[in-house]
Formats: sequence, structure tokens, C-alpha cells
Amino acid sequence: MGLVTEMEYRGRRERRFLGRGTAWLVPLVLLAAIVTVDLQTSEKLRVVSWIILVPSIAAAICGVGATITFALLSLVTYVAVDAAFPERYRAGAPDFVLLALGGVLAVIASVVRVRRERRGVHMRNIAETTRRTVLRPLPPNWGGLEHAGVYLAADVDARVGGDFYDIQPSPHGTRVLLGDVQGKGLGAVETAAALLGTFREAAYHEPELATVAERLEVRMSRHRGHTAALGRYDGDRFATALLLGFPDDDPHTVEVINFGHEPPLAVGPGGVRPLPGGERLPIGFGDLVCGTRSGDPQPPACRERLDEDETLLMVTDGVTEARDSAGDFYALLPEITRAVCDDAGVTKPRRLVRLVREGVLRHTRDRLGDDTTVFAMRRLPEPQSAPAPASTTGRPSRS
Repeated sequence: MGLVTEMEYRGRRERRFLGRGTAWLVPLVLLAAIVTVDLQTSEKLRVVSWIILVPSIAAAICGVGATITFALLSLVTYVAVDAAFPERYRAGAPDFVLLALGGVLAVIASVVRVRRERRGVHMRNIAETTRRTVLRPLPPNWGGLEHAGVYLAADVDARVGGDFYDIQPSPHGTRVLLGDVQGKGLGAVETAAALLGTFREAAYHEPELATVAERLEVRMSRHRGHTAALGRYDGDRFATALLLGFPDDDPHTVEVINFGHEPPLAVGPGGVRPLPGGERLPIGFGDLVCGTRSGDPQPPACRERLDEDETLLMVTDGVTEARDSAGDFYALLPEITRAVCDDAGVTKPRRLVRLVREGVLRHTRDRLGDDTTVFAMRRLPEPQSAPAPASTTGRPSRS
């Protein structure tokens, strides 16, 4: 779902919540029930004064216009119903004044509530736009990869955090980056945006994946220097990440550089296996490696075999460190292994992401302790070349 479509859908849902849907049925049914009870009971048991509840309920669940309507309708109904009884059994003017005052207060409460809700909707739209800017939408089959991903922010209202991922096609193959910035808040979002910007440029231009990794390390150092110059202490900011490369010249190989992150899992009909290799310290700790200061190169990317029917699954620590009420961690590897044994079709990226997402939410009972990202991808099958047409004369054709 695109950005505009998704925001329009959410806007329609919010408008229904603000009173343009069927919420008005609740105070209407309540009003009808009070009138029916009052008319069916004896004169000594009058409940018509309970109509004051009607504008109060409307103020809680309807829009301002609906609340005004029900406040006026309540007054008119009160006068009509009360006049149907003999003089000595009428509630009279005191209850009418009380109902009028209650209607005014209900309208004021409705105005305040609707303004707050609209402000909240506006802030959520801004957060959604920020998330779409940092985590740009990926076209289907982007870079020759069938992919699926889900991002769940621990802070539901923020909708964006320090997790990041992207796919960048290039003349040297398709590159993928997934990572998790240490810390939370706007500082983590800024760091994620800085690393993604560098990745999108370096992954396109640099022939070697190791050079892309070095550019990310330099970008983190520059970003920390910039924030320090602004008077903000981000000197210990770092990010764990996975940097992958899918070379065009070898469809059965994936290059892996692991910046202190959970290794990717190769999930196929034959089982689940981690892809270790290419281990480095998290991004931001590169100057701690012995020899880095003297200009010695970092280790190259590790090349691993990846079968055609295998899907690569990458997650952040929101998955691996998810706990239930007893404090037990989410068993990612056993659950995927069990699911693959039951149904080999679960290895498709979309189904695999859905499996992990639902498993984490079920394990934590929807109480996420950290931002959670699940991302899966696999190469698209290469198109089969059409066979050359046979010659009608039985002799090979000349070109």
C-alpha cells in the first residue's frame, strides 16, 4: 500500500471515529430506550431526566455536529415526553435547565476531544511520513529479489525508531542492508537515516562490498562528529547491521558482512541454517580494530552458497530478545524449523515474514519491548531463454 493510499485510508478510519460512521446510533438507541421506559412505567417512576446521558454519550464517541444535534434533540424530546404526563407528575423546569446545562457542557467536551484527536492524527501522519522517508517503500521484485518485510515500532505512536533496511540495485549486483541503531528517539532515527543515505550511494557506485562497509564506518564517524559539534552527546552511538551482496555473475552466491548482528538464516525445504562469516565489530567501533588506524584494510566479505529455493531471513533484536511473561526468549530457529517441516511453502518471503511476525506478537502478547524488523528475500528465478525456431527446410538457417 503506497503512502498516499495508506494515509487516506487511515484518514477515513479516523473520520469514522470522529463521528461520521455509525457511532451516532449509540446515543440514538439510548434516547429511544429512555423514552420508551418512561412512557411504559407509571407516573410515580419517571426516568425522563436520564436523557441527560444522551448528549454526554454523544460527546464521548461522536463528532461536534452530532453532539449538538443530540443536545437539541434531547431538549425537544424531554419537553414532548414530559408534557404527555399530568401536571403533578411532570419533572418540570428544573430538570429542563439541568438538561440544557448538560448539553452545553457535552458540546464543549466534544470540541476539546475532537481537537485533541485531530492533533493526534496529524502527529501520527507526520511520524508515518518520517518512517516512509527513512524506510522508503520498495517496489516488488526490486533488484531481482522477491522480498517482504515488516517493521513494528515499540512505541506505537512514534511509528519509527532505530531499525532500518533497504535494497539497492547496482551495476555490480544487488546490495541489501539491515541494521539496528543503538538507543532510541530522534538520535537513533537520524543515525539510521545517515547510514541509509550513505548505503544507497556507496552500494550503487562501489564495485567491492567491503568498500561499501568502509563507507558506512566513515559515515558513522562523521555523523557522531557532527552531533558532537551541535552539543549533543552521541559519542557512543553505534549500529549492528548485516550487509549483503548478490553478485550478478554468480546466482548461487551471497556475500555477507556482519557488523555484530544476528547472522542471516537461509531457510529452504531442506531446513534452516545460519550464514556465519564476515564478522566485524558494530558500525562505529571500526577504529578499535587492531591495525585500522594504520590504514590496514578490513577483512573482505565472506562468500556463502545460497540455493535457488532458499530464502534469506534477517531480523533485529526485537525478535531475538522478545520475552514472554515468564521471561523466556522467543525461539526463532526452532519455530521456523518446525514450520518448514510442516509446510515447505512457508519458505516464501511473504509467508516467512508473516510467520515470524505473528510468532513474536503471540509470544509477547503484543507487548513489544523493542523495535522489531523482519525482512526476507530470495533471488527471482532467471528467465528461461526461448529455443531457436526450427528450420522449415531441415537445414540450419544462416544469420
